[in-house]
Amino acid sequence: MQATKNCRLQTEQSFMKKFILSTVCLLICTASFAQEKKLYDPAADAEKDIAAAVKKAKAANKYVLLQGGGNWCSWCVEFARFVKADAQLDSAMNAGFVWYHLNMSKENKNEKTFAKYGYPQRFGYPVFIILDGEGNRIHTQNSAYLEDGKKSYDKEKVLDFLANWSPSALNPAN
Repeated sequence: MQATKNCRLQTEQSFMKKFILSTVCLLICTASFAQEKKLYDPAADAEKDIAAAVKKAKAANKYVLLQGGGNWCSWCVEFARFVKADAQLDSAMNAGFVWYHLNMSKENKNEKTFAKYGYPQRFGYPVFIILDGEGNRIHTQNSAYLEDGKKSYDKEKVLDFLANWSPSALNPAN
């Protein structure tokens, strides 16, 4: 009888340990996922951040790629995941651009900043705005042209976009 009670107690303790461990793992994974999704900062000073990105880009002979959108936008989050998950895309992005996520949310619509760049939100989100080393808008890209079906983006289209709007592609010497 005592052996049965001990066995049952050990089983319950084992179950509780597994339950607690599973719960902790789930909380850690959820927190990590939530942090990953925070591409856009509604509290950011977009004008200040973009000025810093332009300065950094100019020093590195790059352009600035503004990705307008918000954490609420599944296509915005997917584009960041898609580019970062592929070494070739990530390399092309880092080689030619300083990437900034320009927030548009109910907390901060950045209306003045979007107006400054010609109201690119008319194309939906995400929308890509490319600035040269002086901060001048040189291109606005509707992200729909980069998509592959209803779930993600097309690698070749994104590579072409990044290559065709890179500083080297727009260099008159080339």
